[in-house]
Amino acid sequence: MSDPVHLKTSPHLRGAHSVDKIMRHVVYALMPICLFSIVQFGLSALVLILTCTAVCVGTEHFACRLNGRPTTVGDWSAAITGVLLGLILPPSFPLWMAAVASVVSIGIGKLFFGGLGFNVFNPALVGRAFAQAAFTVPITTWTPAMAHARFKEFIPSTFTFPFAAPPDLRPWMERLQIDGFTGATPLALMKFDYVDTESAKLFVGTVAGSAGETSSMLILLCGLYLAYRKMLNWKIVASVLASAAVFSWIFWVKDPSVYPTPLFTLTSGGLMIGAVFMATDMVSSPVTPLGVVIYGSIIGVVTVMIRLFGGLNEGVMYAILLANAATPLINNLTQPRIYGAVRRKKEVKA
Repeated sequence: MSDPVHLKTSPHLRGAHSVDKIMRHVVYALMPICLFSIVQFGLSALVLILTCTAVCVGTEHFACRLNGRPTTVGDWSAAITGVLLGLILPPSFPLWMAAVASVVSIGIGKLFFGGLGFNVFNPALVGRAFAQAAFTVPITTWTPAMAHARFKEFIPSTFTFPFAAPPDLRPWMERLQIDGFTGATPLALMKFDYVDTESAKLFVGTVAGSAGETSSMLILLCGLYLAYRKMLNWKIVASVLASAAVFSWIFWVKDPSVYPTPLFTLTSGGLMIGAVFMATDMVSSPVTPLGVVIYGSIIGVVTVMIRLFGGLNEGVMYAILLANAATPLINNLTQPRIYGAVRRKKEVKA
């Protein structure tokens, strides 16, 4: 009698990386960026990142227990959402607002769609978009990097009482003798005042901005680590940065006195951290070879369009969310032909 035949469904080839292993290494890659943000902005950046991470993890754990199923926090995805959210918020952002945004990130951005693997949008950006709409003043309030008392005291707005207006930070900066700081990021200075910022400062990260978006150099190095471990699709990052550079170059050539250089476009704001850590989200990005290029190009072009012609000085968040929404369509339109399949010819009506 012959041996029985075992039939199995696809996938027949399995990779060496599990979901929790990939997520854990993403957290590892984010740690240098977290450390740099703490060095830049001090205690307030530290508690902001910790608050976002703890609330994201706690929200997912509580939701799982509420539904009577085992907790899923062990896959590290909630931790990634919390860390990323903390890094894309201003260091002076009140902690109670950060906690609310964290609940929205997990509750609406992830669990509402069915949990990990089913979310349409990047959860951290969903929370950031909610904060942008709900807390418009605090989310556009910036503090200088490397304030000399950053490890001795918190930024006054950090522990703002819930539903109370954050305090004016000008007396705090005057007391610390912080002179010449206008409260604007390099993007705002360029867009509204046509004031350029040194490329070296943008690349290294000694400028005002969200807690973890300032150092393009460090973000790229952390992204290279993930790409080396084959835990990041480098084609998405390359498509985002190349399309943004080319599109901004067109306008810069037209009028260099008004439009920023491609280098400024790439190293300012949240483009680098968005391209490396959020656009590459495996769940909400396309899977086809052509699709990832189209997806990345959409992000790069839309980001530049919003920065140059929109009312906001930053457009990375909305560009990625828009591209996330288009991912199912991109996947559908760019499906490669099955090997050996013959396209059916349309019947010609007589």
